Amino acid sequence: MLNIHKIMFFNTMIFGTLIVISAYSWFSMWIGLEINLLSIIPLLKSPKSLYPSEASMKYFITQSLASTILLLAVLLMSNLNEFMPQNSSLFLIILINSALLMKIGMAPFHWWFPEVIEGLSWNSSFLLLTWQKLGPMIILTYNLTINFFIFVIIFSSLVSGIWGVNQISLRKILAYSSINHMAWMLASILYFKTIWLTYFIIYTLISVNIIVMFKYLNIFWLKQLFSSMNQSKMKKLFFILNFLSLAGLPPFLGFMPKWLITNNLIENNFYTVSIILIASTLLPLFFYMRMTFSTLTFSTNEVLLKTEEKFNFKIILLNFFSLSGLLTCTNIYNLF
Repeated sequence: MLNIHKIMFFNTMIFGTLIVISAYSWFSMWIGLEINLLSIIPLLKSPKSLYPSEASMKYFITQSLASTILLLAVLLMSNLNEFMPQNSSLFLIILINSALLMKIGMAPFHWWFPEVIEGLSWNSSFLLLTWQKLGPMIILTYNLTINFFIFVIIFSSLVSGIWGVNQISLRKILAYSSINHMAWMLASILYFKTIWLTYFIIYTLISVNIIVMFKYLNIFWLKQLFSSMNQSKMKKLFFILNFLSLAGLPPFLGFMPKWLITNNLIENNFYTVSIILIASTLLPLFFYMRMTFSTLTFSTNEVLLKTEEKFNFKIILLNFFSLSGLLTCTNIYNLF
């Protein structure tokens, strides 16, 4: 049962993000980000363990630093009478973008993100992987610095793949996977800002499936996969297919936004960025396949007798939409 204060903080967290989305001034956006930050800190803490408290303190310090840099840049713009980013100096725009990139944990400001995720529960990790990226990403769409964004996209895609290969923690693997997906989302707002919302919704849906499954099985480490998937072939199937969808392999739903972004990048002559993004996706695909194949090959004590599996219908429905979504979306696109 949820506590009343958690429901209140959850509502104010959503309210803070809505302020950011609907704000018409930089100061209002900053206030929305601060309301969101102060609301999520109590949600991250847990009385059962000290690790969430430590992670929430790290998160608060990092976000406070980013908010300070953002407020400094906004005040400098107001002193220079440059309220529109088009009229501002390149230094101020990069300063604002750097603060926002630090808030969402993209490289080269990613150093805090895996460490914070590592100490949180699956519910809190889901909030940081999805909802907390919405507000800063919307502000980033107002400040397009293409050369700086291209550097961040390339750096994030490479760092997430290289650093994620050696991880044995499932939360850190999802954190580096999130950095890689954020690079794709950032690439989508260079010229076509509507695709990133599609990507964000699809990424959220796939993340829900994976995190619900991890929470359902109560696993946090790679070695726990070997014994957790033995009792049910349906769990094993959903686990493998969701990670293939997260990697962006056809015919799963995760392939569609990457397909659209690659197509638009090539149409706008971003050949180098598209090649690097596609090549850097192979590294996350490698550690996804390592997880899925280890689940298949190392499960030697699987129950051969038919047992009654209690699997939540909502989980099955979510997985159905996630795994058959590309076929459905393609048919709808062809019809209309």
